[in-house]
Amino acid sequence: MGQRAQRGRVYRRCGCRDEGGKQLGAWCERLLEEAGHGSWTYCVDLAPQDGRRRTRRRGGFATEVEAAQELAAVLEGELSGAYEERRTTVAEYLREWLAARKEVLTANTYAGYKAYVERDLVPAFGRCRLLDLRPKQIEAWMAGQRKAGRGRVTLYRVVSTLRNALNHAVRSWRLKFNPAEHCVPPKPRAEERMCWTPKEAAVFLLHNAEQYADPLADLFEVLIGTGMRRGEVLALHWSDVHLMDRKLFVRWTLSAVDNGDLHFNQPKTEASRAWISLSPRVMAALHRQADLQMADHPDGRLVGLVFAHADGSPLRPQWVLDQLRKRTAELGLPKIGLHDLRHTAASIMIAEGIPIAIVSKTLRHATLATTINLYGHLFKDSADQAVNALTRALDQAQPDRLRAIPRGDDDLPLAA
Repeated sequence: MGQRAQRGRVYRRCGCRDEGGKQLGAWCERLLEEAGHGSWTYCVDLAPQDGRRRTRRRGGFATEVEAAQELAAVLEGELSGAYEERRTTVAEYLREWLAARKEVLTANTYAGYKAYVERDLVPAFGRCRLLDLRPKQIEAWMAGQRKAGRGRVTLYRVVSTLRNALNHAVRSWRLKFNPAEHCVPPKPRAEERMCWTPKEAAVFLLHNAEQYADPLADLFEVLIGTGMRRGEVLALHWSDVHLMDRKLFVRWTLSAVDNGDLHFNQPKTEASRAWISLSPRVMAALHRQADLQMADHPDGRLVGLVFAHADGSPLRPQWVLDQLRKRTAELGLPKIGLHDLRHTAASIMIAEGIPIAIVSKTLRHATLATTINLYGHLFKDSADQAVNALTRALDQAQPDRLRAIPRGDDDLPLAA
């Protein structure tokens, strides 16, 4: 009926049933009479876990050789600690990985991963068996994408998603190596951020206060006056605003996903969950919002969102962006996005000589390196101040008899 291995066995079986509806399996008489009837299956007892016997049984193989090879792979994987499922396709694995990650990712991040998987990775590699995926296939696809004019940032994100997914396959012992490990292109250098000058920002805020005097005018004041992220301001609750202490706490962020569904999530990093000090201008904006909302609540309590529609529902990020662009165009100011208001706040702080460590702390970056990578080009004047201070210190410390010695290039000794 079948071939026995040192451990486990390979045999043919089918889906025929007897008169009582019970499946015949390996005992169907047609298996002896018809060579093409049924399919090949392997069965093996694996090392027990938690004292329980484990039996792996897989069928559907076209030939006895295929079933025997898969049985051998199972036994080898038991010894090496890595079992490579030969029939799992890349599409099946990526969707399985996505489903497992859904509970731990923010809605926005999950939507991005899903788009890369379904739009790019499944059409490109989905039919390939996970075990057969090779770096040259990934490199060839990337070359085709570049030739088609695909953006570098998007290409980087797509291949990074594939690498992250296959890293999980390696960690879970389903692959011995990650074929995408060395295929991810270098991360594109971030474009220089668009920022307003202090004068442009001041003109914009004054225009909003005089021409509109609405909640959005106060929202823009808070964005520029604190350097908070767009989603953090839109998700700000009164319960996290402490006007008496001139502080607020960042606890939530708001994001729009897929077709515009709004989701409240935890901030992007642990460092983002922090207290923020409030300037007099920001305090005035929040007091205006408090007075406006308390007039609508007879009990005088401040509840819900600081910035919201009349019914208390959150403002949509796209609508706020549209209003920013409309009001910016009225003044003829450079076109910027909501996140650029955060960069404007950072650039103003840097221009005013605030130490980079304080700027980083105020913006709640996870590391000081993040601040330097984003805004290091704005610190050129600080570099001049640093080397000039070093020169002054050395000049003041040297003996009087050396201070008159000229230090021009012409006085340097010639190289031997």
